Amino acid sequence: MRALRLTALCLGIALVAACQKNDLKEPPAPLGDFALGLNIVVADNVQKVPISRNATPDEWEAEMKTAVADRFGRYNGTKLYNIGISIDGYALAPPGIPVVAAPKSVLVVTANIWDDASQTKLNPEGKQLTVFESLSGETFIGTGITRTKKQQMEALSYNAVKKVEDWLLDNPEWFGLPPGYKPSTASKAVKFDMTVPALPPADAASRPVPRPVPDSATDLVPPAAAN
Repeated sequence: MRALRLTALCLGIALVAACQKNDLKEPPAPLGDFALGLNIVVADNVQKVPISRNATPDEWEAEMKTAVADRFGRYNGTKLYNIGISIDGYALAPPGIPVVAAPKSVLVVTANIWDDASQTKLNPEGKQLTVFESLSGETFIGTGITRTKKQQMEALSYNAVKKVEDWLLDNPEWFGLPPGYKPSTASKAVKFDMTVPALPPADAASRPVPRPVPDSATDLVPPAAAN
């Protein structure tokens, strides 16, 4: 009976994990003239919590770039914006820990955004975000025994980029929308208050081309925004 309950619990966690990315299948929230330009992720100085699986900077950069592309590649505005994310620290729950310990996986990142055309940084200070894996609230079983390292990294990267999107939505004036603009809360998430006319999507021929990705991945800040 005990084994059966544990199996059912693991299946339930797997089901929640499988549903985690469903919002990417829905239309994105209004973000004015936003289109993704440079997708820069650096993890050279990432710090690992002592009780954690190991993950290399290259592995983190690959997972985070994929998450940024998956979420922000859905936007098709008329102006390019560059997103830079620094991966500051992480803990990936390891396998073999007793259930009572319930270790949690966590990721800390700092995000920045620039107007590509003017090379102007839009946020005065980096936005630091801390995220955990999304299971079902305060779960009592650690994901070290229910997920692989890659699955943990994918979940954390997804949650971090979702928080970056929420942060951008809290600053609509950066993207040609009125300050304080919010989608209507009276309808479902996929239906929005279109008081502000939606900008027509740019076709491939007229869409601006972002500057080349820097030779060094550590060159996170565009030259004009460095001072």
